[in-house]
Amino acid sequence: MRILLVEDDAVLLEMMRRSLQDAGHRVDTATTLAQADHFWRVQPFDAVLLDLNLPASDGAHAALGNGLTVLRAARARGDRTPVLVLTARNRTEERIAGLDAGADDYLGKPFELAEVEARLRALVRRTHGTDDHFEIGALALDRKARRFSLNATVLDLPAREFEVLWELMTPPGRVISKQTLSDKLSDFDEALGGNALEAFISRLRKKLAGSGASIRTLRGLGYVLEPATGDDLEPGS
Repeated sequence: MRILLVEDDAVLLEMMRRSLQDAGHRVDTATTLAQADHFWRVQPFDAVLLDLNLPASDGAHAALGNGLTVLRAARARGDRTPVLVLTARNRTEERIAGLDAGADDYLGKPFELAEVEARLRALVRRTHGTDDHFEIGALALDRKARRFSLNATVLDLPAREFEVLWELMTPPGRVISKQTLSDKLSDFDEALGGNALEAFISRLRKKLAGSGASIRTLRGLGYVLEPATGDDLEPGS
């Protein structure tokens, strides 16, 4: 998943960033309301981890703001990205305010990183209608373990190929455009170009040949992962 982590505590931010990256996620971080609002507007995310007490802008004396302001703005423009609020503000009325502002889940500090990961998986299941385990032909995905297998054998993929296949299976059967894939997998300072994306798709097709799972190109629309109609599909089919 590509996650926006919004937290102004430098120690906690770094600990969570490392934990999420070690679990295989792509993590972008924001420490102020202005950064969070900007990143959320220009980059699609699979989930947002949102602290509430945040500086409004950079600077040692910047006034504190409320992360719910950014959340309300996102919901007002129709953004439905799953949001997990992480905050020391954990009284009942504060949780209600967060949920009413558009949060999908609420976790009070202190928390265990394993619970954050579990709640993220639950949010994605609810949002995309996916299961922790899914199979297409001989291809299987275990979301909890972040592992693909082919014919019951672990499928060892380079990081970018793994991310492409993960996106195509979240959920499977969904048509995903080249632009969306590129946006999800690009860094802010380095875009994933169309030629590179097509190369990843081509490599995945070869690795999935004969598996009963096929990546099909829909002209002008994008890609879809679906059950194969035959064992010998032409590249680009």
